[in-house]
Amino acid sequence: MVLVVLLVVALALIALDYSDGSNSVLRGIRGAVGAVFGGAENGTGTVARVISGGGSSSSQVKSLQEQVVKLRAELAGVQLSKADLQQLRKLLLVAGAGQYRVLAASVIAVGTGYQQTVTIDVGSSSGVTAGETVLNGDGLVGQVTSVTASTATVRLADSRAEVVGAAVAPSGQLGAVTGPGVTGSASGLMRLQMLSSSAVLKPGEELVTSASEHDQPFVPGVPIGVITKLINVNGALTEAADVRPFVDYSALGIVGVVIVPPKHNPRYSALPPLPHPAPTVTVTVTARPGTGRNRSSSPSPGPGG
Repeated sequence: MVLVVLLVVALALIALDYSDGSNSVLRGIRGAVGAVFGGAENGTGTVARVISGGGSSSSQVKSLQEQVVKLRAELAGVQLSKADLQQLRKLLLVAGAGQYRVLAASVIAVGTGYQQTVTIDVGSSSGVTAGETVLNGDGLVGQVTSVTASTATVRLADSRAEVVGAAVAPSGQLGAVTGPGVTGSASGLMRLQMLSSSAVLKPGEELVTSASEHDQPFVPGVPIGVITKLINVNGALTEAADVRPFVDYSALGIVGVVIVPPKHNPRYSALPPLPHPAPTVTVTVTARPGTGRNRSSSPSPGPGG
């Protein structure tokens, strides 16, 4: 049984060695599996010594059993779930579409208080700095506000303290998006306020982060959400709307820190694909010779023509 476990671990290590070593999630898994593998080697050595000694004391057998149990528990703890793998795939698709260089990370804690925050498991030792944009496979997550050597705090984009510059696709009209915050409505909708009085909005239009100087506070082109309803704001001179965010801020797992922004504004390339219209059915009727009226468009000759 121990040999089977060792074979599984060896295959896992081989697979991880093909992964990018800069990925914090995979690097952590590789390190944990390596530590577990070392323990398994020790366990195998114990087995060899027991066999070569010609006997097996109860204490040695018990120690070996305990090591096997510990090995199984540690292996179970470092395996990526199917959900994590799916989130990682989506993150890489968004990063590729927007040409963002990202450092993958996991959310390890959720903050409390008026400013909604989460803590992720990468920090300054991985090259993360305050002010960097954080996204996931659905869109904008937030912005790094502080870092330690191994962790970073991210203020979420749906916080009332956060104001996100937004561009409407495909018109490019500019506005500002604010989150509902912890005291907002249970719907979780964000609020869009346009900057120009001539701007015209429609439900179904999608939003991305707008370009800004030095890519602050956010890099451009990150998906934000979709307009669900136009609203009237007393005293407002510009249009406003409710926005349903693409990101579920209550269920964050794998995220990416944008450590290198795109060289050019990706505009709307990272938005979710639009639904394809249903095909149009065309029916062609061919008239048989000698049946039906003559539908020629030529004018009929006049009398005596």
